[in-house]
Amino acid sequence: MLTASGLSRSFRLPRRSVFGPAAVRHAVRDVSLALAPGERLGVVGESGSGKSTLLRLLLALDRPDAGEVEFRGRPVRPGGDLGWFRREVQMVPQDPYGSLNPRMRVGDSVREPLECLKVPGDHTAKVAELLASVGLDADAASRYPHQFSGGQRQRIAIARALGPEPAVLLADEPFSALDVVVRAQVLALVQDLVDRLGLALVLVSHDIGVVQQLCDRVLVLKDGVAVEAGATADVLRAPEHPYTRALLAAVPRLPEV
Repeated sequence: MLTASGLSRSFRLPRRSVFGPAAVRHAVRDVSLALAPGERLGVVGESGSGKSTLLRLLLALDRPDAGEVEFRGRPVRPGGDLGWFRREVQMVPQDPYGSLNPRMRVGDSVREPLECLKVPGDHTAKVAELLASVGLDADAASRYPHQFSGGQRQRIAIARALGPEPAVLLADEPFSALDVVVRAQVLALVQDLVDRLGLALVLVSHDIGVVQQLCDRVLVLKDGVAVEAGATADVLRAPEHPYTRALLAAVPRLPEV
């Protein structure tokens, strides 16, 4: 359904001298993936491994230096008419407070993609339905983002993403800014929605435990390169690449009593 072939993206860094050439950082290098309907793919790696850059390329928010993204066999390129793609593929951001307009009421923020993407139907009723689906009362629509907790704002961001009834959710560290209790609640919510709605999911996360719970397959990135991929259970049980083994070794564990 969603495929990426040979994606590469590099960035020029500031010059360190007047006469020397500008350094180049290769954020993503020749990464390919394929996502089937209803499948859940976790993308893991340490900070700076290229996870978020890969997600931006998949969302057509950035243009690759090489490679191509396709959705249902149709090319997806930045700059063109992507309304058809936005209706099918939506994003859940890492920082919901930064992604929600602080001057817009929550109901207007949730309604906005319905209007922009020309989703048919009664938008007022749809907003109430979306807020209820993520565990928020109808009166949340009349309030502003700053009046909610971090977990509630993430629920609002999820409701906004679900508005166009997409087939795919791309989530960029959606639980990292939440405390342990709230994270468990939002994680359970996402798992329930993905199961119930049959959504495909690409989850970018540094938390291997979250990926283990939510994802069928895992892709491991190191310095922009995909060093290992496979079924989540297989990769976590018997990792083949030293970097994957190092990531698993770094997971905190409680001492045995």
